[in-house]
Amino acid sequence: MKRWTLSLVTLFWSLNAIAETGLSELGNRYFSAWAATQSPDATEKDLEHYLSFLKADVAHQHLPYDSDDSRLPDGKESIRKGMLFYLGSHSEYEATLKQVIPAYNAIAITYTTSSKGVHPQTNELIELHYSTMEVLEIEDGKIAVIRKYEE
Repeated sequence: MKRWTLSLVTLFWSLNAIAETGLSELGNRYFSAWAATQSPDATEKDLEHYLSFLKADVAHQHLPYDSDDSRLPDGKESIRKGMLFYLGSHSEYEATLKQVIPAYNAIAITYTTSSKGVHPQTNELIELHYSTMEVLEIEDGKIAVIRKYEE
C-alpha cells in the first residue's frame, strides 16, 4: 500500500512539474511575441504571431484604466484593431522579463519596459517607463483572459 501511495504521489508531482514547465515556456513565448509587437520595426506578421497565443473571445483588462474583464466573441479582433493603430509608433523600445510564475491554468509574468515614440493620433512625443504584472488565464492551451497591472 505504501508503494502505491508513493507511486501515485510521485506520478502526481511529475505531471504537475511537466504542466508548470509548459506554462513557464508559454509565458516566455507570450512575452517574446508581445515585446516584438512593441519594437520600432514591428510588422503585422509580429502582431499575428502574438495574436496566435490568444483565444478568439479573449478578455483584456488593463487596470486601472479598464475595469471590464468581459470575454466577447470579437475579443481578439478588438485587440488586433487597437494594436494595429499603434504598430510601429515607438522610436525606441526595451522590455526586460523579470519573472514567469506558473499556477493552475494561469501564468503571472512581471516585466519592465521603456519606450519613446510619437502618439499616432496626437503627434505628441511620449516617453514611458513602467513595471507591469500580467496575469494570464489559460484555457485549452490558449490565453483566455489577460489582466494587466502597471505602476
